[in-house]
Amino acid sequence: MVWTIISGLIVGILLGFVMQRTRFCLAGGFRDMYVQKSNKMFYALLIAITVQSIGLLILKHLNIIEVPAETFPVIGTILGSFIFGIGIVLAGGCATGTWYRAGEGLIGSWVALIFYALTSVVTKTGVLLPIMNQINKTTQVNTSMTSTTGIPQWILVMLLILITVFLVVKTIRKPKIMVPQLKQKYSGIRHYLFEKRYHPFVAGIAVGFIALLAWPMSESTGRMDGLGITTPSANLVNYLISGDLKFIDWGVFLVLGIFLGSYIATKGSKEFRWRLPDIKTIRNSAIGGIFMGVGASVAGGCSIGNGLVETATMSWQGWIALASMIIGVWFMSYFIFVKPMKKLQQVTQS
Repeated sequence: MVWTIISGLIVGILLGFVMQRTRFCLAGGFRDMYVQKSNKMFYALLIAITVQSIGLLILKHLNIIEVPAETFPVIGTILGSFIFGIGIVLAGGCATGTWYRAGEGLIGSWVALIFYALTSVVTKTGVLLPIMNQINKTTQVNTSMTSTTGIPQWILVMLLILITVFLVVKTIRKPKIMVPQLKQKYSGIRHYLFEKRYHPFVAGIAVGFIALLAWPMSESTGRMDGLGITTPSANLVNYLISGDLKFIDWGVFLVLGIFLGSYIATKGSKEFRWRLPDIKTIRNSAIGGIFMGVGASVAGGCSIGNGLVETATMSWQGWIALASMIIGVWFMSYFIFVKPMKKLQQVTQS
């Protein structure tokens, strides 16, 4: 039990700290691909997936970890991920983003997080469970890309490496836009930990290594998986309601660690402050949290569980979920960002 607490908190604190300091936000990254035509954060995600996939290949070869063979629901993954994508636009952050932004003092993220965790429980174990089971029962297929295609995993990983390196090099070679630098306040290690701005690609490397570290840490406690946010969030609510210790596992301490790591980062950089949004933002955060909880539960994972972890295992579930999630983000971004901008432009021109 002690090791479960320590290792889960360690990985969570590292992840929360790094994501807060580097502003590693997948919701914003997916949105920017459509709204601002910027792919930097998506490429950063590809870097994180690639780093983790290389490490997993090595750890599996050395028999240090085991990735369980599973099936996945095709329709549920597509539909749930699309709904989840809609939710993270409304909530202003993905599952991990709501945890680390709650650590920054954002009340809107607290609202989204609460509704996300509650609806995860309702979908996984409550009144929505029959609906989820009905959606998922008829399309269970093998999730392993190697098993279904016959292509060895190392070849798939090499292909991912080549694609990622090509996109990263192409992006780095583009002319750089000069961004005004803030006056440096701190020096030494404090500057690097709490003040220095980091390129999204550096964030991707760091997140990839943390995601890789999660596998042996988690499996050492009997939890055969890597990073995961939705089920641990639901387990935390189940524990608070029932008091049953069976719900407390490595994943619960992971999400609590994300919150704590973000809080440490914001306090160290003196960015922490309670921020109360307007009524519209609170409403959107609540609705977004509901969509996130239902969508991630039906899809079997969120932007981290499916979009970062399952993709690195060369799983159909991960890559199909990632594509569906991005489409959901673009769909909702049109109504939240693009359409209002077009109306504003028409008014300005008339």
